[in-house]
Amino acid sequence: MDKERGFMNIPFILIGTDYYYLKFRMVAFIKSMDNKAWKVMVKGWDPPMILGPDGKVTNMVKAEKDWDDKDEKELEGNSKSFNTLFNGVDKNIFRLISNCTIDKEALDILKTTHEGTSKVKMSRIQLLTT
Repeated sequence: MDKERGFMNIPFILIGTDYYYLKFRMVAFIKSMDNKAWKVMVKGWDPPMILGPDGKVTNMVKAEKDWDDKDEKELEGNSKSFNTLFNGVDKNIFRLISNCTIDKEALDILKTTHEGTSKVKMSRIQLLTT
């Protein structure tokens, strides 16, 4: 069943059987909503870390009160794309990503679930070409 939405502020619903069709529409939707959200989704988001006295990143997360504009923008990008993913999947697919806290984690789970790993992809290609 194809659940398309005609509104620009509501994401398309991804149902397992139409992953490839809606994958590109979801990418376009996220990019049009906020290009920063797409960039953060592709590279992943990590919480900002405290810099040590030598200027190197430590393994301690910055307190939110110490975040600068760049940190806030990246979190906002993660939140927007994450929200879009969560609202753009049906209940069955939501179960797969419901424990994620970072949009890239959810995206990777969706890709692996619907496209398979690189080994699976290669097997499919070999099957099609023989």
